Order: sequence, then structure tokens, then C-alpha cells
Amino acid sequence: MTRPSLKSRFGEQIRAFVGYKNSLGFPYNESIRILGRFDDFCVERFPEKDCLDCELALAWLEKRDTENTAGHRNRIMVIREFAKYLRAVGTEAYMIPISMTSKGPRYVPHIFNEAEIKAFFHGADSFRPHGKAPARHLVIPVFYRLLYCCGLRPAEARLLKKENVDLVRGSVYVVESKGHKDRVVAVADDLLQIMRSYSTLISEIYPDSDYFFPRYDGEGPYTKRWTEEMFWRCFSMAGITAFEGPKPRVYDFRHTFATECICRWMREGRDIDAMLPFLSAYMGHARYEDTLYYVHMVPDFYERVGTVDRTAWEKLLPEVHDEG
Repeated sequence: MTRPSLKSRFGEQIRAFVGYKNSLGFPYNESIRILGRFDDFCVERFPEKDCLDCELALAWLEKRDTENTAGHRNRIMVIREFAKYLRAVGTEAYMIPISMTSKGPRYVPHIFNEAEIKAFFHGADSFRPHGKAPARHLVIPVFYRLLYCCGLRPAEARLLKKENVDLVRGSVYVVESKGHKDRVVAVADDLLQIMRSYSTLISEIYPDSDYFFPRYDGEGPYTKRWTEEMFWRCFSMAGITAFEGPKPRVYDFRHTFATECICRWMREGRDIDAMLPFLSAYMGHARYEDTLYYVHMVPDFYERVGTVDRTAWEKLLPEVHDEG
């Protein structure tokens, strides 16, 4: 997209920051829009200021009357990342504490049970070659398996580029995701074999595509809407139309991944307190509380899919502080 006209004293630093992010291979489109608004804000409120200090940052933190919680948080996270960049290049900058950003009411996710997972992937594996989308039947089974097996956010998998998939070592490099953080995600051997076979086939169809999951014309990634439509097509093809609990979303594969990890560790007698930081880093959570949230979900999960010794998780709950 076209970069906004920058008029504040931060203009050159913003341009350099965006250039740095682009060099990592991420479009940064939504963040560019927010940075343009930040530049306008500085011109209007702090025209003489050339340092991202506490006064300026806290003024930007103020929530607007027309702004929802998600929009406010995203606006703050972009400027937090800008401050981090300024610090990295040797410029003093105040970073708004993550605790000062509110996530609002938390959505209650649908945690898939074993029967639902089997049905879904039966549907995903049932697609056949299509004249206008010659690789769709290859993309769908691997795309959703990556979400379920690695707990990726849908956008992280959808925008994944081939250069960020290491099929030798078995890892995925997630660039500039939510919270503007990068991370490396390990891939299990069985999924890695599937991804290797998929990569060979997809490269024959779209040899010049930059994306690991290229859309029907090979020119870019699929859209969020497409991932939602195919999600429901998979269930429909498997004959599943009714669900117990909240209505499922594509994002719920990520929630299911986290919950199943904790359940498995509990069955194995692992120290959950010691394991949660690893899960937090693997999933790319900005706040540790986002990972602790899944501990609360374990009892509800087992009520739907089986039984569990409740003493194994009750001792954890007093130490968990869910900030919403």
C-alpha cells in the first residue's frame, strides 16, 4: 500500500521503522495506517516534540470514545513496537507497559473433541482437484493440520512464506505476528513428512509463488474469508452440522492445541508451572496471563470429552490470575 505522508518530527524514524519491517518480508499494512495516524496526532498535539517520551506515549494511550477495545489495544501495540525499534537503534523511547492495554471480554472458545477432529480432517481430505483452483485439494488438508498441530493463528499460517518454512530441520519461522513479535515454531515429525510431500507437489503447480499456501492463481495468499468458508465446507463434507458448546471458529484449533498440551502434561504427571512458559513462547503470547487462561479451560474440556482427576488441576487455579 502507499505509505502515508508524514509531517511530524518522527517522520524519518517512522519511515526507517517501516522499511525495517518490510525488509523482514512483512507488508505491515495495517500498522502503516496506525503509524500515519500517530504522525497526525504528533503534529496536532505535540508539534515540537522529537522524543517518544512518557508524556507523548500516555497521551496516545488514551482511549477514544468511538474506539473499541481491540482497536485501542492494536493501536498501542504498534507504538510499543515502534518504541522497541527506537531503543534498538540507540534512541531513547518510552515503552507503554503491556499491562496498560486491555483485551476486553474474552471469547469462550470451542474446544474440539476427538470425534470432531476426526470428522473435520476426513472432510478436509475429501476435496478433489478443481479446474479453477488446481491446488486447493492439497492446500486445505495441510493448512488446517498446521493450525491444529502447531497452534498457529490462522493469519500466521495463511501468510506463511516458503522461505520461512525449514523442511530440513522441521521448523516454521513466524514473522511479525500478533503483538508484532517473531518466533520459531517446531513441527512434529509426522506433520513434517506431510508438509514435505505437499511442498513438492505445490511447487510443481506454482513454482514462482512466494507463499507456502498459495491461493488459486498462485499470486498471493488466500483470504481470511476463504479459510472460514473452507472450514465449514470440511465439516459439511463430513456430515457435521451441530456442535455442543460455543459455535466453532477457525481460531479454535489454536485454543484446542493449547488445551490438549496442558491435558497431556497433566496425564504424564509433568510440572505444569514449569511447562507453561514454554507453551507461552511457542504460541507467541504477549502476556503470560494469556497462557495461564488455558488452565481454567481444562476442567470444562474434560467434562465434554472424558474424565480427569480434578485434584490435578484444582491446585493450579489459586495461582492463576485471569485478567480477561
